[in-house]
Amino acid sequence: MFDIGWSELLVIGVVALIVVGPKDLPRMFRTLGEFTGKARRMAREFQTAMNQAAKDSGVDDIAGDLRKVANPKKFGMDKIREATDEFKAWTPEDDSSLSPERAENKRKIDAAMAQAAENRQAAEIAERADEPDLIPDPAAPAPKPKADEA
Repeated sequence: MFDIGWSELLVIGVVALIVVGPKDLPRMFRTLGEFTGKARRMAREFQTAMNQAAKDSGVDDIAGDLRKVANPKKFGMDKIREATDEFKAWTPEDDSSLSPERAENKRKIDAAMAQAAENRQAAEIAERADEPDLIPDPAAPAPKPKADEA
């Protein structure tokens, strides 16, 4: 708060010890502590009174509304939620919310995608079949170990 380091506190303590004297130093610190406590209590009471006055007059409601309006990200998300509340949750498997034409088109697209995936897998298997080292033939006999390995 005051940006006072330990060395500055030590100098203040030594000066206070010399000026006030060792006999009256504890009483001075006690008085200083009481004064600081009273000042903090007064500041806390003032803050509480101001907060209560703001709450009674409705200023905090207005401030909350202003915070909501000032936050465009939250404002946008609220509007998106409001717009999507009227729609029910839809899953890709759920065709009941689609019109009959769209449901039929979806089924055609799903069938075409499945056929394309099968064709792609078949092409990959055919490519790998040309490379004998990658896919061993299950009908072929297992290779015999060489004489020097046994």
